[in-house]
Amino acid sequence: MWRELRMVAFYRAVFAEILATAIFVFFGLGSELNWPEKPSVLQTAITFNLAAATAVQIAWHTSGSHLNPAVTLAFLLGSRISLARAACYMLAQMVGGIVGAAVLYEVTPEDIRGTLGTSTVRLVNVSSGQAVSIELILTLQLVLSYLVSTDSSRNKGSPAIMIGVSVALGHLIGHYYTTCSMNPAKSFGRSVVVGNFTKQWIFWVGPLIGAILAFVFYSFVLHHDPKTFAERLAILRGSYDAEPSEKEKDQPTDSVSLPMSMPWKNIDGFSCF
Repeated sequence: MWRELRMVAFYRAVFAEILATAIFVFFGLGSELNWPEKPSVLQTAITFNLAAATAVQIAWHTSGSHLNPAVTLAFLLGSRISLARAACYMLAQMVGGIVGAAVLYEVTPEDIRGTLGTSTVRLVNVSSGQAVSIELILTLQLVLSYLVSTDSSRNKGSPAIMIGVSVALGHLIGHYYTTCSMNPAKSFGRSVVVGNFTKQWIFWVGPLIGAILAFVFYSFVLHHDPKTFAERLAILRGSYDAEPSEKEKDQPTDSVSLPMSMPWKNIDGFSCF
């Protein structure tokens, strides 16, 4: 763990999560503002699609472009990132959500910005249980898309387009229930800026449970993960060596070296997806 925290690349990745999340939140929430010519659901979905694809492409090679605590949780459970990286990513995403919402709030006229479309249950007859359930389902498909499209053993290119499509799909349906969050960092960021935390728990519980279910479905039903317990523990600690040097191959080591066929790669000393 301490070795990973001493790497400059680690902090570049954390900063990339802040920047990319801020960009995603700024442009996404910007499509929900209360302008005289109100945007349609389709316009909002397309904007979130483009914002997600752009943000993913920006940070793809630096951090893996999680942008979302739910995605990071699934990657942690799936032994794709270390515990330290997951914790720092989640914190960075919340900071990025606040920054993106704050910038949008400041550059928007007071009579237009309102509450920045704060995540809430849209209709009185939609119960909290139904709201949690829809957030769970929407996030489940989003995280599954992340897990599949970032598996380098199956997909070699950037996952930006697929993830953008998944985000748009969620907004086309979820808009009518909860204005569609699927991302605790997005909901938290704008709630902090406008000071409105009404039913905020819905936009944490639903997405995080959805992420856990996505991990279970992908790892135990859709895809066989060959990692051993020792390998998983090494990844959790951040003490693995994905590509040991020739000198290291001839010497005993306490860290676990993962096989080259693993569906992820090592860039500048850290794993990304």
